[in-house]
Amino acid sequence: MVKVKENNTEEIILEAAKDVFQHKGMAGARMQEIADKAGINKAMLHYYFRSKDKLFSAVFKSAINLMAPKIVKIINTDEHLFDKIKNFTNKYISFINKHSYIPLFIINELNRNPDLLKDAFKTTDNQLEQKLVTQIDELVQKGEIRPINPEQLLLHIISLSIFPIVGKPLLKNILQKDDRTYQRLIKERQTCVAEFVINSIKI
Repeated sequence: MVKVKENNTEEIILEAAKDVFQHKGMAGARMQEIADKAGINKAMLHYYFRSKDKLFSAVFKSAINLMAPKIVKIINTDEHLFDKIKNFTNKYISFINKHSYIPLFIINELNRNPDLLKDAFKTTDNQLEQKLVTQIDELVQKGEIRPINPEQLLLHIISLSIFPIVGKPLLKNILQKDDRTYQRLIKERQTCVAEFVINSIKI
């Protein structure tokens, strides 16, 4: 029972910290505010996380652990490239739409500390990148797709997937959409981004 209670308290703290760090960043966040939001006193907060740096590290690691393995897993499959692109955009857009705080949170903090992601994708290794390069080279040789830099392909897919979510306030304004209709557009992007990318590279 004690272990369960400790786990619950830690989760409550991480959720509170996530919200505060999301809105105020590492520099603007205060431990007292996080403690208040978690419904505990500051002494208990320090019992679980001795410093703001350690708490931030835990929140950041949690965000990365939600996102990075999903990217790695999809890229590392043996599916045809087109199926991989479709699977990636469908799952990735759905995921970041559900956890919309993650991209902005990561981007903001990377601007503060570029080394934060230093080890986040270490599991990908060069083997993962080489697998994608080899797959693309094979399809180019078969005449199925146009020659393209694998890194540029990933940039296209990720950019097209992320921006409509992180740029939601701006784009809703430009397109004159309410929340409901804009969410419909995001849902459609789970398939239309893949179609756009595939049509741009296939022969």
